[in-house]
Amino acid sequence: MTFNAWMQDIRNRTALALDRYLPPASHLPQRLHEAMRYACLNGGKRLRPLLVHAAGEASRATPEALDACAAAVEMIHVYSLVHDDMPCMDDDTLRRGQPTCHVQYDEATALLVGDALQTQAFVTLADTPLQPATVNALLRTLAHASGSAGMAGGQAIDLAAVGQQLNAAQLEQMHIMKTGALIRASIRMGALAGESLSVEQLDLLDRFGKNLGLLFQVVDDILDCTASTDTLGKTAGKDAASDKPTYVSLMGLTGARAFADDLLAQAQKLIAPLDARSTRLQAIALEIIQRTH
Repeated sequence: MTFNAWMQDIRNRTALALDRYLPPASHLPQRLHEAMRYACLNGGKRLRPLLVHAAGEASRATPEALDACAAAVEMIHVYSLVHDDMPCMDDDTLRRGQPTCHVQYDEATALLVGDALQTQAFVTLADTPLQPATVNALLRTLAHASGSAGMAGGQAIDLAAVGQQLNAAQLEQMHIMKTGALIRASIRMGALAGESLSVEQLDLLDRFGKNLGLLFQVVDDILDCTASTDTLGKTAGKDAASDKPTYVSLMGLTGARAFADDLLAQAQKLIAPLDARSTRLQAIALEIIQRTH
């Protein structure tokens, strides 16, 4: 299977898994369940599910276990997008080329969608057909990456930094938490869902995930000021308009692109010792730096 065919296969699997694990729209409360499905099943890159499955190939995890992990991670990611788009946060009206959840429905529903997706993610993981110790490790990994020490904490720092100029270390710390934590967790969960990898192998994957998270953010910052709204599927130029600190505002466009190249090289070097087990992960890293949206 070519890499592009594999990516499409995983995206299809993830859509089916989300459809299976999300409450049916016909169940009460119908409007909330409909909105949850609208937010989750409306396209997207599915980067985090791709990373779950790629790392799961390295650990020889079963597709069924990886489907559950991928669906859980994507629910957390989507909940963060729904909340991020709300007027009290980034106040955006477009996501994945469609009206954002609070525009399509209303603010109160969007707030509840995020709350419900977060809890549904942990229900999904708790029901994963794996050994209790493994399920516990998966739950802990996702919870840590989602909370105040991870994604939510990074978002809080981001909101507090509007109008300020962060230095390189401060900007990196913010994005290690806001964007990188869930990307690292996706890789770790795929690794934990299969056969036991060595401590050294898990460490390599974790450091690779850290670099990948930063790479994704740097490319995101570049695209925000170089791509169109139609291409991005969300409002272009939003960071500059909101006076947010970014890698482009810190380094300039040329410097940000050079930094992205350096992060890619570091990531590839980190994961090279895994040899054939790292093929999919290596390809995803290239996909991230080459993406247009």
